[in-house]
Amino acid sequence: MTQNYKNKILSKILDVKKLKAVDKPIETANGLPNECYTSKDYLSHEKDKIFCDKWTVIGVGSSVPKPGDARPYNLLGIPLIILRDKDMKIRVFHNVCSHRGFKLLNKPCSLKNVITCPYHSWSYNLKGNLVATPHIGGLNIHQSNKFNKTKSNLKEVRTKIWMDIIFINVNSNEIDFDEYIKPLEKRWSKFINKKDQKLIIHSKDHGYFNLDVKCNWKFAIENYCESYHLPTIHPELNKVSNINDHYHIQGLPNRFAGQGSKKYEQVIKGNKKFNTFPNWKKDMVKSSEYIAIFPNVMIGLHIDHFYVFWLEPLAMNKTKEHMQMYYVGNESANGEELKELRKENSRFWKVVMLEDIIAIEGMQEGRNSPVYNGGNFSPIMDQPTHQFHKWVANSLI
Repeated sequence: MTQNYKNKILSKILDVKKLKAVDKPIETANGLPNECYTSKDYLSHEKDKIFCDKWTVIGVGSSVPKPGDARPYNLLGIPLIILRDKDMKIRVFHNVCSHRGFKLLNKPCSLKNVITCPYHSWSYNLKGNLVATPHIGGLNIHQSNKFNKTKSNLKEVRTKIWMDIIFINVNSNEIDFDEYIKPLEKRWSKFINKKDQKLIIHSKDHGYFNLDVKCNWKFAIENYCESYHLPTIHPELNKVSNINDHYHIQGLPNRFAGQGSKKYEQVIKGNKKFNTFPNWKKDMVKSSEYIAIFPNVMIGLHIDHFYVFWLEPLAMNKTKEHMQMYYVGNESANGEELKELRKENSRFWKVVMLEDIIAIEGMQEGRNSPVYNGGNFSPIMDQPTHQFHKWVANSLI
C-alpha cells in the first residue's frame, strides 16, 4: 500500500489540513481535532500508524517473573502472548496457532514446557518453535515428510525490555530500541546509570493498581506532560510541590516529553526511609522527573522510587491505566519494615491519578462539542503537550 493511498484513506476519516494545523508554532497551532478522540475509524488508522509502527508498551517483566509464566494481551484487537522462557528471556508472540488460527491462550498461566493449542493439540516450546503435530499424517502418525515444522513456528514480535517495561514494535519498522531510548538515558545519566537501572525491584505487596477511565488514551498523556493543572486538579500536591517548582521537559527527537520538579520529598515524614539511587547527583536530591515516552507510558523517577504508569487502550473512549511501583533494592521493595511506607506511597499516587481522571474524562465529554476546533495552547505552559500533539499528527501523516 503506497503512502499516497494511505493518505487518501486518512482523508476520508479526517481532514489532513486539520492535522497539519497541529504542527505549527505553538502560538498559532490547533490541538488534535475532535475526530481523533471520537471516531472509531480513526482509531483503526491510529492502531496501525502509532501502536504497531512505534515502540509500544504492553506491560512489565515483573508480571511474568518465573520461567514458563505467560499471559495474554490484546492490543486493540491483536491477540498477543507475553511469556518468560527457560533462559529467563521475555518473549512476545502473536497469540494464534499456525495450524487453523485458533487463539492459544485466554488467561494467565504457568507453562511447564510447551504451549498447546486447545483445538488440535499442536504444541510450541517456550521459544515459539513448533515441536508437536499430533496425527498430522493420519491417526497416531505424528510426523509427515510433506510438512516442514520450521515454517510454522509462532510468529515472534520484536521486543525490548527497558527498566522492566516491555516495549514491542509489531510492524518491525522502528529504529533499534537502544538508539530510540538513548536521548532519555543521556538525560537521566545525572540521576541513574546502567548499573542503577538493575537495582529497581517491583514491590509485591503494594506495587500495582489499575484504573478504568472513560476517555481516550491520549488525554492521559496530554495531562501528564504538563504541570499547568496542578493548582486546580491537585491542590494538596501543589502545596508540597508547587507549580513554580516545576519545569518543562521536551526530549528531542520528539520521542518523549513531560515535566520535572525541584521540590520532591518522601511522602511520609519520619525516621524510616527508602533506599536511594547511589549515583544520583548530590545537588539534585530533591529533583524528580515525570516523562511520557510516546505513545503510551508515563514514568516517574525519584531518588528513592520509580513508577511505570502505562496505558491499555480498550476503545475510542475507554482506557485501562496500569500503575507499577518500584524501589531501590529488595529491602525497600519488599522488606517488612518498610511495608507501611510502601502502602502510603502507593495510596498517595493513586489519589493523584484519581484526581487526574476528573480532568481527562472531562476533556472526553467536551470533545462532543461541534464547535470545538482542537483548542489552543499556552505558549509558556503547554509546550510538552503541544509536542505530543505534533508527534501524533506527524505519525499519522
